[in-house]
Amino acid sequence: MADEIINRVANNTKLITFDLEDYYPKGNRILFDIKDWLFEGLVLREKDFRAHVSNHDWNQYQDTYVALYCSTDAIIPGWAYLLLTSSLFPLAKKIVVGTLDNLETMIYSEIIRTLDVSEYQDKFIIIKGCTNKPVPQGAYIDLIQKLQPVAKSIMYGEACSSVPLYKRK
Repeated sequence: MADEIINRVANNTKLITFDLEDYYPKGNRILFDIKDWLFEGLVLREKDFRAHVSNHDWNQYQDTYVALYCSTDAIIPGWAYLLLTSSLFPLAKKIVVGTLDNLETMIYSEIIRTLDVSEYQDKFIIIKGCTNKPVPQGAYIDLIQKLQPVAKSIMYGEACSSVPLYKRK
């Protein structure tokens, strides 16, 4: 009878793996480019812009995450983003001005801010580095700031090859 193979990393470690991907909220991400609502992609004409807002089907944004931006070098007055937000607000889960990366950073920032980290008090934590979902770098920065006051040790990567980041003295 052969000896059973035991995964010592998985079974005998005091490490707690923290995977930000587990907190990835479901919902489509939409990059809303307003350049098509501008005259020649560069000039915002208030009357035309308001007509686009009035005639647009906003229902397609139900339960989505929306990043408002302009892909041209147009100067967009602040009220334009506010007007778009007033139409999106009842439907979208989150609205930001910026890129999809800005959107993901904001989403994760809110999630991490509300995390209860008391279960990580005096624990050895490894922040998982590889993900299949778009976890922005800013989320990792927010996370270490949230965990460091309570953790005994924080590493980054995988249990078999991690980088030490913090160890309480």
